[in-house]
Order: sequence, then C-alpha cells, then structure tokens
Amino acid sequence: MKTTPEQDDRIAKLTFASVYPHYVTKVEKKGRTQEELQQVIEWLTGYDAKKQQKLIEKKVTFEKLFEDAALNPDTHLIIGVICGYRVEEIENPLTQQVRYLDKLVDELAKGKSLDRILRK
Repeated sequence: MKTTPEQDDRIAKLTFASVYPHYVTKVEKKGRTQEELQQVIEWLTGYDAKKQQKLIEKKVTFEKLFEDAALNPDTHLIIGVICGYRVEEIENPLTQQVRYLDKLVDELAKGKSLDRILRK
C-alpha cells in the first residue's frame, strides 16, 4: 500500500521521545505495564530498556531509531491494519517499521498475551 511522500517524511522526522509517552499512556490505560511495553520495543528493535531511555533523552527521530536498530527477523509475521493501512503492504520501509511498532503497541493495549505479540 502506498503512503504519500509527505506522510513518510513526517513519520521519519517524528521523535521517539514525543510518541513514547503516548504509548505508555495507551498501554497503562488498558492495565498493561511500561515494562511490557519496553519488552515489546526490545523484541522489535533490539534496544533494551536502558538503551530506549537513552534514545528518548537524545530525542532521536524514528528515522535514526530504526536506522540503527537490529530488527527482529520475525517482523514479517506482524500483519493487520493500523491507521487504515495493512502493515504488511506498506511500501516505504521506515514507515512500515514505525507502523509495526504501532501495531505491537496496539496489540499490547488490546490485551494480547506477550507470547502472541512476540510471535512465539
């Protein structure tokens, strides 16, 4: 699925620090923990909780965050709709990676077990 260049550019320039508090709020409202969120982010990116905090403090963009990430080889198993797009059909790699993260956070907030979210 095609996204517009403007959408892709906007997503690339967003900082992880500006979005992370929204992820925390979303999952905590549904009874999940920040630790579970950190575990999900680590599964996707390879960044442990300490590294995630450093990235937040440095205010890195999503572009930089995913540029240096060691993506999980099972990311292709993340499927479904997020923000009106099927994540598996998004053509821009960075936009797809950010939407993978959004999808995992959404699954956590919806109460899926960590084993299912982490594709075990």
